[in-house]
Amino acid sequence: MRYKTVSDWAELPSRRVATNGIELNVTEYGEGPAVVLCHGFPELGFSWRHQVFALAAAGYRVLVPDMRGYGGSSRPADSAAYDILTVAGDLTGLLDDAGESEAVFVGHDWGAAVVWQLALAHPGRVRAVAGLSVPIAPRPPVPPMLILRNRLGDDFYMVWFQQPGTAEAVLDRDVRRTLLADDIRVSAWSDGPLAPRPFLAEEEFAVFVRAFEQTGFTGGLNYYRNIDRNWALTEHLAGRTIDCPSLFLTGSDDLVAKFMPAGDLTDVLTDLREHIVLAGAGHWIQQERPEEVSETLIRFIRSV
Repeated sequence: MRYKTVSDWAELPSRRVATNGIELNVTEYGEGPAVVLCHGFPELGFSWRHQVFALAAAGYRVLVPDMRGYGGSSRPADSAAYDILTVAGDLTGLLDDAGESEAVFVGHDWGAAVVWQLALAHPGRVRAVAGLSVPIAPRPPVPPMLILRNRLGDDFYMVWFQQPGTAEAVLDRDVRRTLLADDIRVSAWSDGPLAPRPFLAEEEFAVFVRAFEQTGFTGGLNYYRNIDRNWALTEHLAGRTIDCPSLFLTGSDDLVAKFMPAGDLTDVLTDLREHIVLAGAGHWIQQERPEEVSETLIRFIRSV
């Protein structure tokens, strides 16, 4: 079965999974070796709809959570509850609930950052790992926000996200507009028309709008507010490598590449099978180019 409409997704089984002191809303489909798909900001497990059906048809058990802070999952109020090791712990708990000792983990955007760190912190639980859009790099010598602020200024979106309440006042005011914003400069988010995303049908876009109208954006913003804290908390992982099979996939037009280049992948990934750049693709790659992404993931997973 292939994904065609939102109703196909709605028919998939989902459940609440208690893990690491919270509950995750998890969609599951298929049978076979486990594959866990982790979304980024501002998205949902629904972002992986095309890949869920493709991977299940290829013979895999696909587990897709709304990550902590999003959608139907718990949204702790304390921003400190969103550090990257805690979020990685959500995923090991998901494996325990599913009765799986290990899985292939695939992440996009913040989901990629999480699965990279999961592979560093819990290598025995990660059979293979794939990151989309956000590469892994060696640990920087100073806190990352200092580097980003000095290099890109206060108008850079990650810098702007740091102060609780500031970004929410803008993002929550017009959810539809926020979900169409596609620029690393905050000044571009508040004025002028934004084009609809050509890869999203209106009924698909409405899934995201309804979810964020209910939850707001604070949960997702709290991931950014832990960037420097993550750097401090992961000091014990400095110098470690990821030795399981790995894949990095991005688009040639992904804005993330402007401030997070992928030139140091092999400093951390000792078994990098492929580094793929899809020509003409932007940041929302698994939704923009679903067939190519699904085919790439299936090929990679079959090779491990």
